[in-house]
Amino acid sequence: MSTKDLDTLFDEAFENANLVPKESVPQNVQLVLYGLYKHATSGRINPFFNSFEQNDTGEDLRNAFKLNALMQVKNLTVDEAKQKYIDIINQLMKERNIKP
Repeated sequence: MSTKDLDTLFDEAFENANLVPKESVPQNVQLVLYGLYKHATSGRINPFFNSFEQNDTGEDLRNAFKLNALMQVKNLTVDEAKQKYIDIINQLMKERNIKP
């Protein structure tokens, strides 16, 4: 069996994330996954800071949580973010006895 590269494992984890029922994942874990995914796929957090606009539709709080999730992963390398994302998805699947 050959070792898969990190990008392939990350892509598989992203696909497997859809197998995990969203309602079974605590919101704080969803936010961590969001931050890791965005960081892993962008490589830079800064462009996202400008995408959070102020509005009165109730999304300010949601955007603040997303921004916080991004801030918490900003010191990770892209590869570290990918690996952490993979690890969390694999753990969620194992806990829920979900097979890919």
